[in-house]
Amino acid sequence: MRKLLTENIALKISAVLISVFLWFFVTSRGQSEINFEVPLEYKNIPADMGIVNGGVKNVSVTVRGHERTMKNLKASDVRVYVNLEKAKKGEETFYIKTDDVKLPYALSATNVVPSSVRIKLDETVSMAVQVKPVLSGEPESRFFVSSVKVEPKNVALKGLKSEVRRVRVVKTEVLDITDLNKTLTQEVTIDTGGANVSPEPGTVKVTINIAEKKR
Repeated sequence: MRKLLTENIALKISAVLISVFLWFFVTSRGQSEINFEVPLEYKNIPADMGIVNGGVKNVSVTVRGHERTMKNLKASDVRVYVNLEKAKKGEETFYIKTDDVKLPYALSATNVVPSSVRIKLDETVSMAVQVKPVLSGEPESRFFVSSVKVEPKNVALKGLKSEVRRVRVVKTEVLDITDLNKTLTQEVTIDTGGANVSPEPGTVKVTINIAEKKR
C-alpha cells in the first residue's frame, strides 16, 4: 500500500496541480470586475449620538462576478456600511472591509478604497429657544402693526450638542404684510438659518394685529 502511494509521486503531484489550475481556469472564465463610486452609509449609531464629521462621503468598490450578472449591475445595487455600534463620543478610525459591502447574490467585493475613515461623534441634545417672527413690507397707509404674537413663543431645538449651542434665536419664514389692513393669523415654518438642527414643533402660529391710525 505504501509503495502504491509513493510510486510516481512526482507525476501525482503534477496531476493535482494541473487539476487545480484547470479548476481555477474554468471557474474564472466569464468573470469580470468593475468599479463603482458609492455613498458610504452608517448604521447602528448609538442612541443620543450623532455624526459631526464623517470625513469620507463616497468609496470606490471593486465588484467581481460573472459577466452576464455584472451587465445589469448598477451603482444603486452596491451598499457600503460602517457599523457604529461600538462607537463613543469623540473621533475614531473605523475600518471598511469587503464584508461591509452588500451585493446581489453571486457577486463579491474584492477591494474598497479608502479602507478606513475617521469619524467624529457628539452627543445630541434638546434646548428651548425663542422664536422671532420676520415681517416684510408695510401695511396700508392708514394702518400700522400694533403688535405681533407668536404661539408657541419657544421651540425645542434637537441636534448635535455643538450645533444646538450656536443657536440662540430661530426666525420664522418671512411674512409679507404689504398693504395689509386687518389682523392676520398665519401658520409659518421655522427657519433654522442653515444650522443642522430640528425644531419641534416645526411650525408656529403668528398673529399680526393691525390697527388704524388716529387722525
